[in-house]
Amino acid sequence: MGASTFMLKGTNVPVPAQSVRVEVGRGSGPGVPEVDASALLLTGGRVRSDADFVFYNQPAHASGAVRYEGKQPGAGGVVTDTLSVDLARVEPAVETVVLAASADGGDFGRVPGLYVRVLDAANGTEIARFDSQDATVETAFVLGELYRRQGAWKFRAVGQGYSSGLAGLATNFGISVDEPQQAAQAPAAPPAPAAPAYVRPTAAPSTPVPRAAPATPSAPSPSYATPPPAPAPAPVRLSKVTLTKASPTVSLAKQGGTGGAMRVNLNWESRKQFKGWGSKLGRAMAVHADLDLDLCALYELTDGRKGVVQALGNAFGALHQPPYILLDGDDRTGAVSTGENLTINLDHKDRLRRVLIFVTIYEGARSFADLHATVTLTPQNGAPIDFSLDECTVPSTVAALALISDENGELTVRREAQYLVPQRGVSPQRTVDQTYGWGMDWTPGRK
Repeated sequence: MGASTFMLKGTNVPVPAQSVRVEVGRGSGPGVPEVDASALLLTGGRVRSDADFVFYNQPAHASGAVRYEGKQPGAGGVVTDTLSVDLARVEPAVETVVLAASADGGDFGRVPGLYVRVLDAANGTEIARFDSQDATVETAFVLGELYRRQGAWKFRAVGQGYSSGLAGLATNFGISVDEPQQAAQAPAAPPAPAAPAYVRPTAAPSTPVPRAAPATPSAPSPSYATPPPAPAPAPVRLSKVTLTKASPTVSLAKQGGTGGAMRVNLNWESRKQFKGWGSKLGRAMAVHADLDLDLCALYELTDGRKGVVQALGNAFGALHQPPYILLDGDDRTGAVSTGENLTINLDHKDRLRRVLIFVTIYEGARSFADLHATVTLTPQNGAPIDFSLDECTVPSTVAALALISDENGELTVRREAQYLVPQRGVSPQRTVDQTYGWGMDWTPGRK
């Protein structure tokens, strides 16, 4: 591949790769809304069913062709939200994969540096990039689309905004949304001259799409003559939870997270840090160390047993037996796109008295300040819960993230965001224990 392609709205380029990674990027900072990527698989300009919508609450298409991979902090405060698209596995009936973004907590006029880029998944080569520069009051954007043309795939830069958020964008393509507003919305701004084929004016901007009137009911038939119709599928749920200082707690039961596996994901910016100088030849040589954060959990079971799940000491836990918490591995650099993950088995939530999720800096930094780490808790049957670690102002090497505890028979997640400073000679783990009163004995461990 040659040099990367920066595109204008309405232009298109060939996509020669069999599989691509789509990154929706933007700047971060105080007051900047959260941005979430999504994809819609279209046939004739509309989805075939709600299953053709891929986003944070429905992260994988049934065909395996499109997956939502989640957020990754990067250099310079840039945050990317990633989709993977295996073009070879996209079903023949699907003509277009729409690549969209939605803003949570504000409009895109407050989002700096919004862009989408398409990379070859095999080697990371950038195939195309489109920078959105004219956003104002929009809360959702179709940034681009992957589409078939004469048996080959292309990418088109679209840049079409909606003021009706993710719900309005989704309903415009035929998704049934579990939100108060379900009418299809017209774009907030007129489409570019090279507008995609799926944009069809069907009604005035504020006019709901008409529905056919129900037929006049006839006399009831014998129960054996016609089987009852299958229940309609539940509409797509768009809600998610962001824990803040003003709203620090959420009930898992009220969010639908009453069972199954809950994944706790930690991602951080991969960077190098200068450590020293030295050379036998008298030349200055930079020695670098990768930043290594560890995702950990203190647990207390209802039978009184206590312990820790962490990479240090190879205490990775277990999912189907006590402690019902499993660490899937140790990311030593932050370069792994999925970061570090803990899984909590909520099918055994009645055995969990409390679980404290915390993070330690193993090496590569002296504080959480400017590390741009993000944490997401994703129940199997509920809305994602996310928050960031961008508030550290002290030389902290251990941060208490969230406390999951049984309150009146319901598991509740409380955002802690406590940046602790261990005393000299005291380990980060012991510091967390002392702060939260776990009362455990600690011995030195190593990876």
